[in-house]
Amino acid sequence: MAKLDDLFDEYSFLDPDDRYRLLIDLGRGLEEMPDALKTDATLVRGCSASVWVYPMRRDDGTLHFLADSNAAITKGIIALVLMTVQDDSPDAITATDIEAALAPFDLKAQLSSNRTQGIPNMIALIRETAARYSTA
Repeated sequence: MAKLDDLFDEYSFLDPDDRYRLLIDLGRGLEEMPDALKTDATLVRGCSASVWVYPMRRDDGTLHFLADSNAAITKGIIALVLMTVQDDSPDAITATDIEAALAPFDLKAQLSSNRTQGIPNMIALIRETAARYSTA
């Protein structure tokens, strides 16, 4: 999570407009998700914007997620969420306290409730996926 800590160090010094830009830049940095994977099955329910998350299990057993959104800031939020778990083992993902990792960013205070209402659903989907692949 060092990368997330480094990002928070930068984020904490920014004013609200620059924080929005940072989130948008994070979203732009997401790996491309092919349109063919943006289906009802990969759609995260309960988000004000459309959010898709597609898990892939790698040969080494780790999970890699492709994600996208039709809203730039929401795409940045999912990028931030994925920074906590990307390419970890299913067991490590289920053991990760994603909410605690994101708490320093205080997204609920920084963004409108419309922007943050889907975060618990994104996290739940990631946890459910990891639990399906978990050996524990």
